[in-house]
Amino acid sequence: MSGYYYGWKSFDEYEDRAEKPRRFGVTEMRSPHYTLSSSHNVLEDIFESMGQFVDGLKFSGGSHSLMPKPFIEEVVKRAHQHDVYVSTGDWAEHLIRNGPSAFKEYVEDCKQVGFDTIELNVGSLEIPEETLLRYVRLVKSAGLKAKPKFAVMFNKSDIPSDRDRAFGAYVARAPRSTDKLFLASKPEIEVGVEYVEDVDLLIRRAERCLEAGADMIMIDSDDVCKHADSLRADIIAKVIGRLGLEKTMFEATNPRTSEWFIRRYGPKVNLFVDHSQVMDLECLRGRNLGKSHRSVLSSSYFLL
Repeated sequence: MSGYYYGWKSFDEYEDRAEKPRRFGVTEMRSPHYTLSSSHNVLEDIFESMGQFVDGLKFSGGSHSLMPKPFIEEVVKRAHQHDVYVSTGDWAEHLIRNGPSAFKEYVEDCKQVGFDTIELNVGSLEIPEETLLRYVRLVKSAGLKAKPKFAVMFNKSDIPSDRDRAFGAYVARAPRSTDKLFLASKPEIEVGVEYVEDVDLLIRRAERCLEAGADMIMIDSDDVCKHADSLRADIIAKVIGRLGLEKTMFEATNPRTSEWFIRRYGPKVNLFVDHSQVMDLECLRGRNLGKSHRSVLSSSYFLL
């Protein structure tokens, strides 16, 4: 048998498009940000029509914190019925301010509601590395999956001093124009704080998180892969080379970015996309790899 079929589209055996739960080629989607009723309807439609293509659902921006608990439990239940895991998104950093016990209570609440994965936005948490590792272990001890989220830009004060660089190979570089764009897009950043790029520090911290039990590392799109015409292929290649495809997931903010990843790394790359891009991404993962994203979009709409 040369391949197997998902309804109207097929995958050859060499493409290694396995059934869920998948270790490679994971598609995590952002939950729709509408009213509760419309969000529920959109999710139900996606699960019913494309559930086999969705591996995970993430409540982005802490949106679950504004929803009634019964609604979240219903969403989680529907997702699990389609073998879709549910992630909290980056909300934990808002609870750390309430004291050390707040994070433990947050983990217990997430477990009670039914979440499968807790995402930890390392840049926003602003905690020492050992504390981060302790949080990863706490999440794992509760029976949940931990997914730290890293960006390539660091506060310069976080860079180890010369005599302490046992893991990294940071070399200060000349400022790029994108640094100004990065700071302009982050109004919450304190004026006067100098941010620098250090992919070695990112990888070293990610490796320590994986050693502590983290299940996957999310790479923030900012300054790495937010725009298809300015993708940092060097950073992406180094991250994948050191951490591996199975342990990394990249934010893909648009179809062109998704296409770049699939063309460069094949259907096994793990991507986080908007819920509206799920079908287009699955087309890219399948036999339409040789086509441009425009032709893929057209074919998917036609088939739907």
